[in-house]
Amino acid sequence: MKAIWNGAVIAESDDTVVVEGNHYFPMSALNRDFVTFSNHRTTCAWKGSANYYSLLVNGELNADAAWYYADPKPEAEEVRDRVAFWKGVKVSA
Repeated sequence: MKAIWNGAVIAESDDTVVVEGNHYFPMSALNRDFVTFSNHRTTCAWKGSANYYSLLVNGELNADAAWYYADPKPEAEEVRDRVAFWKGVKVSA
């Protein structure tokens, strides 16, 4: 699977976990050249507290376009150390 935004491969891996229709990539698959800080946070009732990254590609910012659960609840352990995408990031095989 590949996660692509603004012409750049943000993450690529054959090892994704699908939860609620979202592909969660291993953190090690994330191209850190395109990732920047976000202080955005949300909470999921069953997964826990989500942290976000923004993407910066070719001078364009996609705020809060990636999320991860640094310390997921036990029932969501499969997403630990993984990152998922939205906001126009195309995920495909």
